[in-house]
Amino acid sequence: MTSASISQLPFMSAFPTPDGAQWRAAVDKVLKGGDFEKKLVSRSADGIRIAPLYPAADAPARQTRPESGRWRVAARVDHPDPEAARELALAELEGGADALTLSFAGSAAARGYGLQADDVAALDQALDGVMLDLIRMRIDPSPAGEAKARLLAALVARRGLQASATPIEFGLDPIGVFASSGAMPLSWSQTGASLARTIAALRQQGFAGPFITIDARPAHEAGASEAQELGIAMATAIAYLRLLESQGMALAEAREALSFLLVGDTDEFLTIAKFRAARLLWARIQEACGLDPRPMILHAETAWRSLTRRDPWVNMLRATIATFSAGIGGADAVTVLPFTTALGLPDAFARRVARNTQLVLLEESHLAAVIDPAAGSGGFEALTQALCEQGWAAMQGLEAQAKDGLPGVVAALASGQLQAQLAAAWSARAKAVATRREPITGTSEYPNLQERPVTVLDVPKAAPAAQAVQADGLRASPLPSQRLAEPFEALRDLAEAQPGGRPVVFLATLGRIADFTARAGFARNLFEAGGLAAQSGDGFAQNDATDIAALVAAFAASGARLACLCGSDAAYEEEAGAAALALKQAGATVWLAGRPGELEAQLRAAGVSGFVYAGCDAVAVLDRALSMMEPS
Repeated sequence: MTSASISQLPFMSAFPTPDGAQWRAAVDKVLKGGDFEKKLVSRSADGIRIAPLYPAADAPARQTRPESGRWRVAARVDHPDPEAARELALAELEGGADALTLSFAGSAAARGYGLQADDVAALDQALDGVMLDLIRMRIDPSPAGEAKARLLAALVARRGLQASATPIEFGLDPIGVFASSGAMPLSWSQTGASLARTIAALRQQGFAGPFITIDARPAHEAGASEAQELGIAMATAIAYLRLLESQGMALAEAREALSFLLVGDTDEFLTIAKFRAARLLWARIQEACGLDPRPMILHAETAWRSLTRRDPWVNMLRATIATFSAGIGGADAVTVLPFTTALGLPDAFARRVARNTQLVLLEESHLAAVIDPAAGSGGFEALTQALCEQGWAAMQGLEAQAKDGLPGVVAALASGQLQAQLAAAWSARAKAVATRREPITGTSEYPNLQERPVTVLDVPKAAPAAQAVQADGLRASPLPSQRLAEPFEALRDLAEAQPGGRPVVFLATLGRIADFTARAGFARNLFEAGGLAAQSGDGFAQNDATDIAALVAAFAASGARLACLCGSDAAYEEEAGAAALALKQAGATVWLAGRPGELEAQLRAAGVSGFVYAGCDAVAVLDRALSMMEPS
């Protein structure tokens, strides 16, 4: 139904549509002089302005998924033992997956695990019972990518299957492997020759590909923003087009060799816009190459950097948002990292939950029933366009770094410039996490000190294998694979390793419960994010004041070294000084919850040595608090 037809409905006349000026006037009335930009407008990591309201937008014609209907539900085959891998793979397929990703040992995406199959017999065992011609198969990029691609092709031949009817994406990605490992064994020209030979051999057997995966995960895990991720992916695609063309392959043929893998993250709007922008950018690149644009093959995987080891159950929610966003954004296939992935190799239960996350969205929520459901939404169209512009600029910036026969993205990695750009992006995001402007539920906000452990498979990690690099090969600093929650997790680990047990912070509450509840709750939430126990109780109110003697006695009985004053502004003005002095005399290090304002000099003179408040660097505060707990 169009907006014109809606306006013709008789009952709609009772609801006049306000214009933008009327809405803004109503908003300004509520703000009462507050700054609109500061209060209601946010910025993405790329500085993109995100407004609270957008008008409807025209839906321009754009490339969408090449196949209508549901996206493919992909599951990982990453257990080192072929027999165990087979059992897990069959369970995935029987449970609703229709695509498998082979993550071999040595692949960065295997996280220290990965299928150990160095010959056709071992691979045949791992995929025994898997009908390769009835599902989609993808190989995760790895240093031994060409060998693994040939191995899988040999298995197809061994089973007597027709290669042209066996849909396999072979996952070759020397640039992505260079980014994650810091090593490119051959020179760039030699890499191109080897890549072209492998693709030619696979095509000669009848495989249609794609053969190369442009893997954005290393950049994302190193801190890439949405525009940086898009720019790196597009610059990598251009590098492969030129490389294959230099080996005698027609551009149209080189284009068909490529597929893309982007990361679905926990920001719903930006993830949807990023996936939509990727298709527009790739279409524009094809046009610039003189090709009629064809839809890209676009995979999604939920974000490693957003996973947590603490309260890992919340990872289920993160995966749901990421899957929803990638699916709405137009991914052809989605891989959900099981919620225990950050803790070890996931068991069958965690894998089932990951699989069912997609199945519920597909079968019960029917998310794939509409192609590009974000089309025409003013907010999504604006974000998509902004990411196209900034992603294109990021790609051009990388292209400009081409040097000594190396394409821009490879030269930027070899020189360290790309690493520096991503490190700066990571630093900005880490600061937002540390100050809890970007909260991590279950870790930096609402931590659960009584969380129950989850189970993972009892499989040891393998030591990473060193790559031999020829004299004319390339070396660089590998991009770090990081998770945002790691600083808080390290603090929790440190707290729980204390010889005397979990450290305690005494919340010295002032006044009645109604007076201190807000700040005591804030302080408890903050300290427990670092693994420190903090209980407030009912307080020490007596005749509309605080019983300082009772408060000090409770502190002495708590065994704590740190006491944090919690109360209202009025209580701070009237009682904080006396309470701080008494606590300090009892041996406490005294902090206060809230900004001190004009009382700071007075409070410090009374013995308050620190202040915790919304927006403070929680990681630094907790590290300081834990240092007080260490045995002298």
